[in-house]
Amino acid sequence: MQTMSQSEEDAIHDPHAEMNDKSYQNHLYPEDQAKVDAFLKRGVNSVERKPFRPFLLLLLLLVVVTSLSGLSLLLANLAGVY
Repeated sequence: MQTMSQSEEDAIHDPHAEMNDKSYQNHLYPEDQAKVDAFLKRGVNSVERKPFRPFLLLLLLLVVVTSLSGLSLLLANLAGVY
């Protein structure tokens, strides 16, 4: 059985381990970061959307499933299966 080093054990139990992870740090040069910031501020790729309404989606799903079930029962009744 392999044992973990003390630093690996500390990383597992440390709630701020992600903040210490080097992959979360910025690796862009300042001029490149400025270009990225300028592009994001242009708003080309930002779209205003309505808020997500899960209950409306649930209602729509319920209506569709009920309608398809009713249609299948009707077709079965017309075909003499039911």
